[in-house]
Amino acid sequence: MAKKHNTYGGGANTNTNGLSFEERTSLDKLLSDNGYVVHPDYTVSFNDNAVGYSIKKAKLSTIFLRSKGVNYSSVNSKRWDPDEAFINLSNSTVYIIEKKFQGGNGSVDEKLATFQFKKFEYQKLFSPLGLKVEYLYLLSRNWFSQSKYKDYFDYMDANGCKHFFEDEFTLNDIGLRTFPVTEGNE
Repeated sequence: MAKKHNTYGGGANTNTNGLSFEERTSLDKLLSDNGYVVHPDYTVSFNDNAVGYSIKKAKLSTIFLRSKGVNYSSVNSKRWDPDEAFINLSNSTVYIIEKKFQGGNGSVDEKLATFQFKKFEYQKLFSPLGLKVEYLYLLSRNWFSQSKYKDYFDYMDANGCKHFFEDEFTLNDIGLRTFPVTEGNE
């Protein structure tokens, strides 16, 4: 039997498909589309008032936490690099956003159930700063809307892990207001 070519994920396709999904669901773009300004130092502002920080991957530890005097290696045994994070200054909450794209069977199923441990690790990192942590998933609708994920979603709901399909996530989900972009707030 001839081996069927993998066009969805895994191996070399994991980065290609996952990165495309991550770009398509960019938090910085969503912020900009709603009148917020994302500055080069990762600060996010609205009408010249800082509202938080939008930061990705290793920069959360190597830039943001380090600038606040937190050395990840003295708190956790490994560095955790979220797909995206938003630190909301008004409610003192860090929103860890993990993005999962899947187009075929693979190991992502097991990863969905690991949020409690990861939230625990992130909370240790942010406790010295007096910040609480919310962990959420942003999921590709085409794959994760299947009924086989009902038990995962029930588990997430029962344990306080928000989950959204890519077209459902809004700034309200990270404690920000959504504003229509007009001439006055572009």
